[in-house]
Amino acid sequence: MLIRGVATVTRQAGSVYQQTLADPGTIWLSPAGLREEFTVISADLAEVVHLYLPARPFAALASDEPAFATAEVLYCAGFRDQLVQQIFEVILGEMRSETPSGKVLVQSLARSLAARLLHRYSSLSLTLPPAEPKRPQLDSRRLQRVLAFIETHIETDITVAQLAAAARLSEFHFSRAFKATTDRSPYRYVSDRRLTHARWLLTETDRSLADIADACQFSSPGNFSRAFHRATGVTPAKYRAAHRPRHSPPALKLVHDSGR
Repeated sequence: MLIRGVATVTRQAGSVYQQTLADPGTIWLSPAGLREEFTVISADLAEVVHLYLPARPFAALASDEPAFATAEVLYCAGFRDQLVQQIFEVILGEMRSETPSGKVLVQSLARSLAARLLHRYSSLSLTLPPAEPKRPQLDSRRLQRVLAFIETHIETDITVAQLAAAARLSEFHFSRAFKATTDRSPYRYVSDRRLTHARWLLTETDRSLADIADACQFSSPGNFSRAFHRATGVTPAKYRAAHRPRHSPPALKLVHDSGR
């Protein structure tokens, strides 16, 4: 997807010839393994983001319908899709400023992107029946297992696959059901819980800021400080200074020494 700049992009694969006057938000798709005869760009593109999906991009969705696994991405050029663009922009934002749950975020977005491409831009797009809007929710037992897993592993790496396993659902079904139940994606929920945990560590322990940043899965103390400031309006150091309990000084202990 083109982020900045304007250019005419011409490309051909087999008998398909495509020419696109591209500006920011323009999207191209290419199926895995496709060999293009040529690609010509009329001007240097200022900024483009490339996302690479697995060779079988819809395999994770095959639990819904086995035929999904064999679908292929279409060879498309010069289109716009608001949902796809939002996914690109969120991933790009994560690349520019890492968050403690970035891996979970990108995994969730990859599945959302795969579902969108399957529905609109795949070899099955024209034959799929219109989907009924559904908002499946996690039952209380599944939800409690997932939340307990998050709390137990709050200071370790957490993946969507692990959360889905705790719920005993496929990753695709789990992500949709979790958001329908909590109004937050797995990424957002884990990120919020880690920031809450960071606040507790700042006020209730003497661990260093670097140690807390690492425990809450931030890539650096700087990223931790920026994320914490966005969430609370203050830096971790100022938050600690303002919220640490102020203990009264210890009472003087009088010792009587009969030998003196």
